[in-house]
Amino acid sequence: MDDIESLIRQQIAENPVLLYMKGTPDFPSCGFSARASELVMAIGEPFAFVNILDNPEIRSTLPRIANWPTFPQLWVKGELIGGCDILVEMAQKGELAPLIKAARAA
Repeated sequence: MDDIESLIRQQIAENPVLLYMKGTPDFPSCGFSARASELVMAIGEPFAFVNILDNPEIRSTLPRIANWPTFPQLWVKGELIGGCDILVEMAQKGELAPLIKAARAA
């Protein structure tokens, strides 16, 4: 379990913009992951992703680390931003793009 937790913490630390999702941005496996990845891709900045369906240990461990039970999860600069509903709300308010662009520029 410690190895998986270390891996997750390393992924979060090494990627300024990281989306844990079901499937991939090109082939999402659930509607929420599809919507979240569309929102992030629309910003036009590169981002990392982890397909939790290929990584059952991450899928079971990350909610405990994040204190967030569902996927997708967007992490920016080591901080959990939230899931699909939060990303939609932030995008509508014009808050998501500046957050991601600033993270990529840093």
